[in-house]
Order: sequence, then structure tokens, then C-alpha cells
Amino acid sequence: MVLAACGGGQSNVVDKPPIQNPPSNAKESNLTFIGVSLLQADELGRPIWKVIAKQAKYTKDKQIGEAESPYGELYQDGKVVYQVQAQQADIEQDGKQLFLKGKIVATDPRNGVVLRGNELEWRPKEDLLIVRNNIHGTHKQLQAVAQEARVKTRASRVDFSGGVVAQSVEPVMQMRTEHLIWKIKEEKLIGDRPMQINRYKNNQVTDRGRGDYAEVNLKTKIAVVKKNAQIELLDPPVQVASNEMTWNLNTEIVNANAPVQVFHKVENVRVTANRGEMKIQEKTVYLTGDVYAVGERRQSLKSNNLTWYLDKKLVEGQGNVVYRQIDPPLAFKGQQATGNIQAETIEVKGGSSSDRVVTEIMPKELKSN
Repeated sequence: MVLAACGGGQSNVVDKPPIQNPPSNAKESNLTFIGVSLLQADELGRPIWKVIAKQAKYTKDKQIGEAESPYGELYQDGKVVYQVQAQQADIEQDGKQLFLKGKIVATDPRNGVVLRGNELEWRPKEDLLIVRNNIHGTHKQLQAVAQEARVKTRASRVDFSGGVVAQSVEPVMQMRTEHLIWKIKEEKLIGDRPMQINRYKNNQVTDRGRGDYAEVNLKTKIAVVKKNAQIELLDPPVQVASNEMTWNLNTEIVNANAPVQVFHKVENVRVTANRGEMKIQEKTVYLTGDVYAVGERRQSLKSNNLTWYLDKKLVEGQGNVVYRQIDPPLAFKGQQATGNIQAETIEVKGGSSSDRVVTEIMPKELKSN
């Protein structure tokens, strides 16, 4: 049996005779064929898809229904870009696109990406493969679940959308968002919607990051988080916030080259600065430019630079230091400061023998100001 082609391409359905001849009064929609093969070519005669099945029913509306154990190959520029298989599937084709419905498994033989879903649509002229409905994607670098995956085969790009949860193998991290772009050749993940990143060690979350935009380079293991960016440590419980941060997952160093805020949840100490760097393993924060630290009793420390040793609960301020506390109302000015802001034990020093520490005692009526 041969079906005429649609458009400028060629489309054939080749079938072996059925095991039993259908009754003379059987409708065409109930005919069962053995050894079904669908071939589609473009205007140049190059294949754009091929599907074979052990057995299938032919229907006017679906063309091929209830195809058993179908196997297909999707072509781009004359080369196989995806191999498709299922236990059973309904198949539709119109010469321009191919549609399969069932438990679909699509594999890219070039890079090993495997996409599992319940619907597949192939639009060769758009260079677009769509896998829908409960997507599971697997690769040596990444595992992901989503509602839909859109693949650009020439660009080796996959767009996951709808409740995306992606887990990278190295570094071990999980990303949650509504839209995730995976550039396979570049080994990059891009989230252009609000995204949460969880970093794991020994199956335990150690750090969290979030932002309205994020890029993760799986090769260099560096994440760039932008727009309302936050990175949070669980031990100690410290949160770093800025408009843009670079998170080196290999060295465990966070850099913020924009105004930054660091907040210690237990100590209730908040520090702002023009720039900052946090070394996660050393549990140390370095802040530069217009540094301002405030404790829960409104005690404050200003300086040009500040080093915060989180484990020791110790700060070291350098340059134009001003320390103030409310009770008792005192202020100290100098070039260096060392101590614990939360405990209000700060020592202020002059930078040299010629520099003096200035002490201000504020009247009680100014205490509330």
C-alpha cells in the first residue's frame, strides 16, 4: 500500500499483507497492517523522518494508530539527529511535521541526551523537536524533569519549561525554575526566570542561591547569579545579597562587584559595602568600600574595609573607622577596629603614633537619636 506525498516531499507507507484478510464490510479505520514503514523526504530528496512499526492500524484522521513497538529516526541536513522508540504510539504526519503520542523515548546519538515524555512533535523546517507531558531528560552531565522540552538540533540547545527541576552531576547541585536553557556544546545552563540553586555535599544541602537570572558553567563550575541575587550558607547561617554575584562552586568563593549586603541570622548583624568576597570554606567575608555594619541594638561600625571572621564572631575594620553604640551612648573614631559587634566589644586604634583615637560621649537626651 502506498500513500501519496504531501507538499514537495515524498511520503510512503509500506505494509506487508495482514495476517488475516479483514471482512468485506470492515471499515478502513479498522484495518490492521503488519510491518509498517513511513518515509518522508524534503524537496531535495533527503530524508527528514523514518518510522517503522511491527503492526499498526490505519485511520483516515490519524493515518497510523496503535503502532506497536515503533522505531523512528529524525533527520536534519540528511543526518540522524534523534532516534525515537516506544512500546505503542499513535502517529500523525502531514509531510511537514511528525507527531507521536505514547510513552516516547527520544535519543540524540551525537551527545547521548535522552528525552522521555508522552508526546513528540518534529518540525524539521523549524529545526524543532518538542517532547511534551511529564518530561524526563538524562545525560552524563544532567538530569531534568519538566512539562516540555524544545530542542534545536543544529544549535544543540534544549529549552525545558514548566516546573523544571534539574540536577547536575558535577558539581552536585539542583536547580528549580520555570524555564531552563541547556546549551549542550557550551556546557552551560541558563535560567532567565527566577531560579533557586541548592548545592549538595554528602547528600546534604550546604548552600543555596537564588536570583531572577542565573548562568551555570558546568565546565568551569562557576555560577553567575543576577537580579535580586542571594546566596545563603546553612552553617553558619549567613545570607549574601547583591544585584550580581559570581559563585565559584569549585573553590567555594563568592564575589560581588556590586553593592552587597551580608546578614548573619543568629548574630543579627547586617553589613553593607560597595563590594564583597566570601570564602565559604574559610567562613570569612571581605568587604570593601563604604562599609557599614549594624547590630541588633543599633550599635554600628563604619570603615573603608572590613574582614569578618564568621566562626570567630570577629570583625576587623581598617580606614576611617567610626564605632557607635547606643547604651551607653559612646562613639570612637580611629583607623583600626577589632572586636565583636553583637557583644559590643570593639577596640578602636589609631593607625600610627600620630593618629589619635577620638572618643565622643553623647548626652542622654541624644541617646534616642
